[in-house]
This record gives sequence, C-alpha cells and structure tokens, in this order.
Amino acid sequence: MRKIALINHGCAKNLVDSELMLGKLAQNGYQITLDETKADIVIINTCSFIHDAEKESVASIFDMIQNGKKIIIAGCLSQKYKQELKGLIPEAVAFLGTSDIDKIVDTVKKVTKDKVKVYAVNENPKYIYPENIERQQITVGASSYIKIAEGCNFNCGYCIIPALRGPYTSRKIENIVNEAKNLAKKGVTEICLIAQDTTSYGKDLYGKPSLVSLLEKLNEIEDLSWIRILYTYPSLLTDDVLEAVNRLEKIVKYIDVPLQHVSKNVLALMNRPVEDYSKLIKRIRKIIPSAAIRTTFIVGYPGETEEDFNELYNFIKNMKLDRVGVFEFSKEKNTKAYKLKPQITAKVKKQRKKLLMELQQQISKNINKKLIGKEIDCIIETISEDGIITARTYKDAPEVDGLIYIGTDKDVIPGDVVTVKITGANEYDLTGTF
Repeated sequence: MRKIALINHGCAKNLVDSELMLGKLAQNGYQITLDETKADIVIINTCSFIHDAEKESVASIFDMIQNGKKIIIAGCLSQKYKQELKGLIPEAVAFLGTSDIDKIVDTVKKVTKDKVKVYAVNENPKYIYPENIERQQITVGASSYIKIAEGCNFNCGYCIIPALRGPYTSRKIENIVNEAKNLAKKGVTEICLIAQDTTSYGKDLYGKPSLVSLLEKLNEIEDLSWIRILYTYPSLLTDDVLEAVNRLEKIVKYIDVPLQHVSKNVLALMNRPVEDYSKLIKRIRKIIPSAAIRTTFIVGYPGETEEDFNELYNFIKNMKLDRVGVFEFSKEKNTKAYKLKPQITAKVKKQRKKLLMELQQQISKNINKKLIGKEIDCIIETISEDGIITARTYKDAPEVDGLIYIGTDKDVIPGDVVTVKITGANEYDLTGTF
C-alpha cells in the first residue's frame, strides 16, 4: 500500500478539511505519514485567500514536484483557477475543489491503479460536511477546531470566499455535539468553533441563527473545559449571543469579531455593516465584563483616505482592544475591490500597517503589565524536557495569540486548566507560576 502525506496551507477551516481527507483515507486502509519525504503521493491542500497565501501553496507544489512526488492539488487554488491550473501545472496527477474532499479515496485509486489523471472541481461549490468520516488529527495538543458551517452569504468587497466555498451551509447541532464528545474522549479539552461566520450558524437549517442553542448543548459535555468561538460577524453579535457567552461557564470569555475597518466611507466600499463600532465594543464589555476582545483590520483598501486611516488609528488608540491583527489590502481577481479606484500604493499600505502595529504593541504591553500579580485561568499546551511549561490564558486563541511560560514543580499534563499567578509581561507573552 502506497504511503500518502498531506501538506496543509491556510486557515483552520482548511485544517479540518485536511483532517477529513486523511480520515477517509485511513478508513479505507491507506497508510498516512506526516513526513512527505517518505510518501509516494502528497496531497497539498491549498489556500487562495490572498496573494501571499497563494505563493506559499505554489512553493509547496513545485517543491514536491522537484522531489519526484505524485501530487494532488486540493482546496482553494484548484477552485479559484479551475481549468487554468491544469495547463499551468501538468505534473499534478489530480485536482480537487473545495467541496470535493469526499472524492479523495476514489481519486487516489484512479491515479495509482488506473494511472489516469483526475479533475474533480465542482463549478458551483456547495460544501456538505462529510459526517461519516472521523477526522485524523494532524495537530497535537489539548485543543481542536470544529467546523460548524462552511461557505458564506455575505459579499464583502475584498473577499473571494463565497466564490470558492459556496453558500452558507450549517451542520446539525447533534452532529457537532457528537464530534465534540468524541474529541473530548480522545483528550481534547478545548474546542474552537469555526465557520466563515459563526454567528450565522443554523439560519439555513433552523430558520433563525442558532448559535446560542448550540453553545448550550456543548456546555453540557462533561469532559470539555473550554469552548471558544471564533469569526463572529459584527452586526450579528446580538445581546443573546453575548449573554450566553457570559452565562455558560465553559464558554471562554473571548470575543473574536473581525471589524476590518471603522470608517463609514471604507466600510461602505467594503460592503460591510456601516456602524459605530465603538458602541459594539462598549456593549460587549458591559455584558461580559471580563471579555477579551480580538479583531482584525485591513489597511490600504481602495479609496481609504488619510482621514479614514486616522479614524481607524484613533479607534484603536481609544478602544484599547486586547488583540489586534492588521493586514495590508490584497488585490484579488473576481472581487469588487479589484477594480476600485484609487488603489493605495504598497509603500502607503506598509506604512499604515506599521503605525497600527506599533500602537497596538504598546496597548497590548500595558494591558499585559496590569495582569502582573493577578491570577488567571490558563490551559496547558506543552511541557519541555527541561520543565518549561507553555500555556495560553483564556484571552489567547491557539496559533494566533500570545503564550504564557510557567515555572512550577507541580505535575500537569497538556489540556489541564490551571489558575496561574502572572509574574511578568511583554507585548504579547506572559510568565507565571502556580
């Protein structure tokens, strides 16, 4: 039996797709390895959200071709470029689109036994979660992502996701709860709920947004310690959602709400909700006093004036958010923003990002310093051979936020949630003891 490896690029949603493909292959008796040098076939699950992500995916593809591997190109790059990719990369033995991951076993059979190339990219993707597959996790640790929906019904000016992933499609509550229970049995103690927009969850299935109902069911799972919600949409972050986060003890008091900008001019150009986001931030803090708020912003969007940027700068300065990510606008074909004018120069985009990140670093440092001497709940991530423990506070999501380094002589294992006294802080990370 041939060995199969997989290289994953992009977001956590892509990671779940990769684990589903590996799970289906494992169910059908294929040998899986995470060391591509030992594999005959390498699946590359690609990202195409922005240009830099495409470059990373393409680099992996050509690296594997140069190493003589049979490659299957899956995910966003295949979906975005459909027919063009076949001519550009003739060395690939197969192409799978974003909604075609359930075809992975048949694809592998055809390229190995029948020696034929496979092109399986649905022209109109609609992602249906393959509930009969048990994911084979490729991340090690106490946390795991659960995809509660796929696709998107919004049409943000900069975003190609609706074209790549199709309409918003939710999973049933019982299927998500069963997956969470199975992950908990395997030792996972934190689950992170993901979708292109988690706050729209259930509207297509149940006739109304049903995130609160899902959270209430997940909160009942005995072996879970933390439930974290990612990717909420600002205009759908209603009081009932916030009150559920505050009320349910296992829901982490962490609000991830990508705002993208605050200027009404830029928000209108982005086709985003045109609101006063300072009111949203104040409402979050009123309902959840201990809330850690994370957001992302895009600088250099076409038409962003100096006045628009200054408004964003002052918003960050005044709101003092816990976690902020800043991205330079990436011009993507087949989006509304591609042809918008005036486009902002690369130099200006880079400078605006630099100014915001320097501002946020100081804000973050001040917030973290105020934690010194206080006690905070943390989840254990890793324990090194020399006894250094790496953990995350409830304010920190996996992979994107900071860490806390702990010194202790007590016995702990990854996944334990412990109360840590903070002893030191910098812009992003903490030190502590318990």
